[in-house]
Amino acid sequence: MTVVTPKFGMGASVLRLEDQTFITGKGRYTDDIAPANVLHGYVLRSPFANARFTIASIEAASAAPGVHLILTGADLTHLGDLRSKSMERQPDGTRAPTRDIPILCRDQVHYVGDAVAFIVADSRALAQDAADLIEVDYDSLDAAANTATALDPAAPLVWPELGTNRAFTYRHGDRAKAEAAFAKASLVTRVEFRNNRLVANYIEPRSAFAEWKPDEDRFVLTTGSQGVHSVQKILARVFGIHRKQLRVITPDVGGGFGTKIFAYREYALVMEAAKRLGRPVKWTSDRTEHFLTDAQGRDNVAIGQMAMDRDGRFLALKVDLIANMGAYISQYGAEIPYIGTSMSTGVYDIQVLDVEVAGVYTNTVPVDAYRGAGRPEAAFLVEKLVDACARDMGLGRDEIRRRNFIKPDQFPYRTQTKRLYDVGEFDGHMTLAMERAGWNDFDKRLAASKQAGKIRGIGMATYIEACAFPGSEPAFVELNGDGTVTLKIGTQSTGQGHATAYAQMIAEKLAMPIDKIVMRQGDTDDLDNGEGTGGSRSIPLGGVSASRAGETLAEKIRRIAADELEASAVDIELHEGSARIVGTDRSMTYAEIAKAAKQPEDLQGMGEFVQDEATYPNGTHVCEVEIDPETGATEIVRYTIVDDFGVTVNPVLLAGQMHGGVAQGLGQALREDTVYDEDGQLLTASFMDYTMPRAEDFPFFDFGTRNVPSTTNAMGIKGAGEAGTIGAAPAAINAVTDALWRAYGIGHIEMPATPARIWSAIRSATRDA
Repeated sequence: MTVVTPKFGMGASVLRLEDQTFITGKGRYTDDIAPANVLHGYVLRSPFANARFTIASIEAASAAPGVHLILTGADLTHLGDLRSKSMERQPDGTRAPTRDIPILCRDQVHYVGDAVAFIVADSRALAQDAADLIEVDYDSLDAAANTATALDPAAPLVWPELGTNRAFTYRHGDRAKAEAAFAKASLVTRVEFRNNRLVANYIEPRSAFAEWKPDEDRFVLTTGSQGVHSVQKILARVFGIHRKQLRVITPDVGGGFGTKIFAYREYALVMEAAKRLGRPVKWTSDRTEHFLTDAQGRDNVAIGQMAMDRDGRFLALKVDLIANMGAYISQYGAEIPYIGTSMSTGVYDIQVLDVEVAGVYTNTVPVDAYRGAGRPEAAFLVEKLVDACARDMGLGRDEIRRRNFIKPDQFPYRTQTKRLYDVGEFDGHMTLAMERAGWNDFDKRLAASKQAGKIRGIGMATYIEACAFPGSEPAFVELNGDGTVTLKIGTQSTGQGHATAYAQMIAEKLAMPIDKIVMRQGDTDDLDNGEGTGGSRSIPLGGVSASRAGETLAEKIRRIAADELEASAVDIELHEGSARIVGTDRSMTYAEIAKAAKQPEDLQGMGEFVQDEATYPNGTHVCEVEIDPETGATEIVRYTIVDDFGVTVNPVLLAGQMHGGVAQGLGQALREDTVYDEDGQLLTASFMDYTMPRAEDFPFFDFGTRNVPSTTNAMGIKGAGEAGTIGAAPAAINAVTDALWRAYGIGHIEMPATPARIWSAIRSATRDA
């Protein structure tokens, strides 16, 4: 019984099957779909960050041309709110109450962009015109918009009935042990910084349209998502219906980054309007709405302190974190800082930890998962702190890391937050990354920069993250009559290349061309359940399941072929889409095998891999920058990555994931910032004010792997979708800080390290000197 592995199986550098469709303009996104007789919705949003309001009249708007329906909060009392997942337990064992998102606000708005009314008309333009005719009386109140001051006694309260802007308190570690360790430390290093808020800015803004099917007694919702089953469950709860009364379809998706996981209020609004009107209703966001209302990321204020002995070994770590939740607790919002701070100690053997997280409400857009979801924040803190420790100790940045790395013989390693790292060789990838980056030759390049009137710095980040969290993602395959194979799975591709990666894993078991394997995802009618895409889980969990499903189908194919060819199944070899008796020319094509099957289940295979612990990808990023002190402009002149992803499924897909993730991490470090004024007005609500990274900002990325297979995952795979974002920001800021420290003794710069911020820091340092 053999399989002749195709040349495009696991580990091969296969170009994406999806790309021909996308680059020829044949992708099919939600806004491309226009059902007959469709109506269009528009959301009237609050211009105030905190205000009580009453709707005085909708008469003029209702009478406007083309208007079919206007919904306000008073019309939706039968609908539930968009509830967040439950809070984690606080130190006293309780779970803090949440503040959930109403489908439409009833009498108070809590951030600029909060939803007040929904207008449905023959076109979006007519609906928007009618929105201007709705008479809303606002009583504006003071707003709390600053993360750092949200807990100040004088800060306005977002939810006055709570008596505080504190949403929750989380803790990790042992405070008493930490205090004792700090008391005996030879040196304590401290950093304080803001982890800047980000807007996802996927290329495809959100869109949704709904239909009510009275003959089926159910809704059909089409929208871009990262998993249809999650959206189905949440909206079924909002409407108080069985989830089978809602079919959710997701076509092609133009980027997600975590932010398209969530069920948003506009989805419920188009559903309600479609049922009331008996016609399809569509809503599509514009870019400004994306800035104003889609869940945002990061936004922490952090203090990190490291206690060290005289040799620079880490004795204890203290972290105090203020995590901005925005005005409401979004779907996973309260979990993000908890998960993130569970990775506080990073790749280091730190035996004592004390972490306290204060979640805070502010009159801003809700904050939730954005590529990395808490792990980039944790990596940034510990890697920035470790560089500061090296400066304070007078040690090399590589040397202080080597002294404190968890050693290979310490694995499996249980951290102080109870995470269980399975394997790791951190010094190995750091050393290799330094060699590839020319770390030891940096002084030559530094001298050349000085001669040109520039300053130069080099920085690194050695990161680890948790992803592909415990769970499963079943996969189902079926051999079709034409010899092709269909895969059904509950993940959702948003640009990663799932159709290619899954096909490679199945092709390896079925010995067939990957273009004969067709993936179907994004329809709740196809599968009863699915956990979707997020947390870099699709390939480590879904891919292993797909491989197992392929193996099950392969066994059934051999049995059918053996019966038809009058041979033993162990003598059947699979090769190029056919089954043949080994050593003979007697064979059957897969199409012939499909016709020979006696029962449909004879052509079906199911696989499910259940993983009990997360995977822990890790690696080293090295960034080198040159800065013009006259303008503060930073050029990334070199960028090197050596990562450990356990096993590489497809080097081309992996490189693409890394390039995109690194671009987003560097964007945070040097370009992107979401700025609210003291009244809660968003000052960066368009690309005119919110600076996105551009291709010209980046050098060629030197990317390689030094894989150590995971012992947690059945195929040794560690998730890779978010890793680039996690390593990039600290590497870049450490490089910028290195340049500023060498030239001016500046040991801290906030993100984003914009030209203006760097120029100001240099001017201040030279003036004080």
